[in-house]
Amino acid sequence: MTLALHHPTAILDGHLNITGSKSESNRLLVLQALFPSIQVNNLSNADDVQVMQKALASQESTKDIHHAGTTMRFLTAYYATKPGAEVTLTGSQRMQERPIGILVDALRQLGADIRYTKNEGYPPLHIKGQKILKNTAVLPASVSSQYISALMLVAPSLENGLEITLEGTITSVPYIKMTQALLHQIGIQTTFDDQCISILPMQQSPNTSNLTVESDWSSASYFYSLVALSKSAKITLTSYRPDSLQGDAVLKSLYNELGVQTTFTKTGITLEKQADFSLPEHINFDLVHAPDLAQTIAVSCAALGVGCDLTGLHTLKIKETDRLLALHRELTKLGVQISVTNDSLHLKPLDKLKENVSIATYQDHRMALAFAPLGLKVPIQIEEAVVVSKSYPDFWSDLNQLGFQIKEI
Repeated sequence: MTLALHHPTAILDGHLNITGSKSESNRLLVLQALFPSIQVNNLSNADDVQVMQKALASQESTKDIHHAGTTMRFLTAYYATKPGAEVTLTGSQRMQERPIGILVDALRQLGADIRYTKNEGYPPLHIKGQKILKNTAVLPASVSSQYISALMLVAPSLENGLEITLEGTITSVPYIKMTQALLHQIGIQTTFDDQCISILPMQQSPNTSNLTVESDWSSASYFYSLVALSKSAKITLTSYRPDSLQGDAVLKSLYNELGVQTTFTKTGITLEKQADFSLPEHINFDLVHAPDLAQTIAVSCAALGVGCDLTGLHTLKIKETDRLLALHRELTKLGVQISVTNDSLHLKPLDKLKENVSIATYQDHRMALAFAPLGLKVPIQIEEAVVVSKSYPDFWSDLNQLGFQIKEI
């Protein structure tokens, strides 16, 4: 399905409820599976979370997690450390091209029984759950923090807990700290000092039985982009907290440099376009701790005529698509001068975007979500628009509430 969208006035006003954080939801679902007394509220309605719920509830021996990378990584650790379990984890063709060897190697250090059924280092995986007594693992930390979080989540269920030693530069530290904070909330003792994470086994029942998932800051990023690209805007989003665990909450400061003001309310945030704001000629952001924001920021800068250098992007090549290559292709269609390396993106200022360009999304939800705000500037087409259901199923209807004209073509 391809959607054509445009906004007739570029003036935005609205109040929207944003679904719970996908990252928090999937972490809490694993903890709930390990400690069933935990109750979780405001779960994300994203495809990835529904896939996680379905896989955990299913008695089938083969579990197809489709495009859900987080689910693949978290369930690999979950089933590998669940005595008596025997499952095959598989997914889409793209999922079978996304590496998982670092996590499998770490689990094998602990005594896990995991076998690759096709290509070495990649899903599908055949897993026989084991009782894990070893309590030390070493793994490189520079590829994906999800490998580390996967180990952290199962650690409290292990008889002797777990000590994880990280080698190299740690990627996406806020996501590791999110996992640590959620463990603390249910009473698990952890430390994260320098390159070592230590997690003690759960000694008693969780000290809280009711947890509420904060709304997703990654989803909020598209509204920051919308406000930045508008003529004027005031959008209120629920439910967000000033003390967020999510790394993408750094949006507040990043988009302040592009003219978006954030005000916390009792139930969330209000975003407003700053009047008489002078855009910078160029911005330079290191996104090593929030790489999922790269697409949104790059598209925002292209539309605003702001040059940008984005670094810390090495994990984007192993996402749902090679996001750096995808950004290069699609922004070039719009007339943008852009260059990319293995870990950075460089964009020159552009006076005017080309109109009615059809944006390929490569089965990547963030491509569709990041490029949609361009409809405030020029008529745009988004291919495979249903892909947004992976993280934000209500996105198109929310844009419609804000006055976007959207039609299927």
